[in-house]
Amino acid sequence: QLQLVESGGGLVQPGGSLRLSCAASGFILDNYDIGWFRQAPGKEREGVSCLSSSGATNYADSVKGRATVSRDNAKNTVYLQMNSLKSEDTAVYYCNQGLNWGPGTQVTVSS
Repeated sequence: QLQLVESGGGLVQPGGSLRLSCAASGFILDNYDIGWFRQAPGKEREGVSCLSSSGATNYADSVKGRATVSRDNAKNTVYLQMNSLKSEDTAVYYCNQGLNWGPGTQVTVSS
């Protein structure tokens, strides 16, 4: 059974950092493009970052320069490092592979 599970969210002050994790089971992450998305209250889900199977990365303009996506093949896990967090980064963050979505992890940026 293919499964994605996010973790690492929490409450952080503006300017702080978080590293989100997306652990996969039932398939090898390295073979697929993996996306990070987020959904803020009252807003549509939006793409944040993507890590392709070849290692190419891209980022939404809203997080460019503050986010880094990476992969640990030994742990079958993709990470999203977020720095210089802003209140507008508050959202539920999801990882995605094709039609597979994790349950999400809440990130709240507030003082």
